[in-house]
Amino acid sequence: MPLTSLQAALLFCRLPKLGPRSVKKLIDHSGDVKNALQQNPDKLLEISGIGKSHLKEISQWKAVLPKLKKEEIFIKKMGLTPYIYGEKNYPITLAHSSDPPTVFFQKGEVNWSNKKCISIVGTRNPTPRGVAFCQQLIEEFTPFSPLIVSGFARGIDIVAHRKALEMGLETVAVLARPFGQWYPKEHKGEVDKIMQNGAFVTEFWSDDPFERANFLKRNRIIAGLSHATIVIESGEKGGSLVTASHALAYGREVFAPPGRISDPQSQGCLGLLKTDRARLITNAADVATWLEWEDRTAPKTVQKRLFVNLNREEEAIFDLLKQPISLDEIALKMKRPVGQIAAELMQLELKGAIRSLSGKRFEQL
Repeated sequence: MPLTSLQAALLFCRLPKLGPRSVKKLIDHSGDVKNALQQNPDKLLEISGIGKSHLKEISQWKAVLPKLKKEEIFIKKMGLTPYIYGEKNYPITLAHSSDPPTVFFQKGEVNWSNKKCISIVGTRNPTPRGVAFCQQLIEEFTPFSPLIVSGFARGIDIVAHRKALEMGLETVAVLARPFGQWYPKEHKGEVDKIMQNGAFVTEFWSDDPFERANFLKRNRIIAGLSHATIVIESGEKGGSLVTASHALAYGREVFAPPGRISDPQSQGCLGLLKTDRARLITNAADVATWLEWEDRTAPKTVQKRLFVNLNREEEAIFDLLKQPISLDEIALKMKRPVGQIAAELMQLELKGAIRSLSGKRFEQL
């Protein structure tokens, strides 16, 4: 009895020796997931990383068929839509990642053809400044109608989802558990709201145990679905930095605000900026410029010029910006760390004294 496309996709998920990267190679080589099962074994052995042990596992698919059928029943019962790698409706951005899930399950409706898909992630313990910046950023994004992706976690994630809903933007919550196992429980009240103007996504099966590694798997999907990732706040280590690393590996842009150098929650963003793994942003217009979104839809940010209450360091930086100058040049002239300069530039921009330009450059207003 031939397997359906869904059964074939589920089978590949349950072969322990074949991870997402190897399955991607098989499907790319064969055309679709069903053909990957029916291909001449000798042809499959031509694929780098595929050996006889893999083919032996594939040939024994009948042994796991009861598990596949059980999961099919769960998928139908929950009203989930399966998205199978290699099929036309699979999100293009995720398909272009190196390790896409062979199949993921979605509840809700979302426009995967939206060319402005942004993931917003950050610490579970944000500062009030971080929360305010996240909300401000999404509000400024509204004229662009982007799709906002995050991980449904405490902190910046749920702030991003809630603000997107408030502004009428579609939002996607990527889960680290099977659908219906809501974590954290206090976010359960957001479930219906997200499904009314977005969707939930997960690659986990109904009987998958919850493990810490689930968050790392989830983070690659957040990065893979998006054209760019914004890290609002993060400590020196954390899941947000893992998401940023995936985004960079997939060739996507990463953005971060500098934050205060004294805040532990800013250290991850400062680290990304100091090592040139992220572009410095202070508003949505910065992101729009780097991603080359249409200028005519750019949000209008009105800021007052307040040349008062500048401290000595801010005044020294301000004096350098009579002509556009880059962050690195400012740091070199001031003989101070890039992270410190970046934080003070953000303060100057918030005070309406300067503005940011493309290429991490700044000038006086």
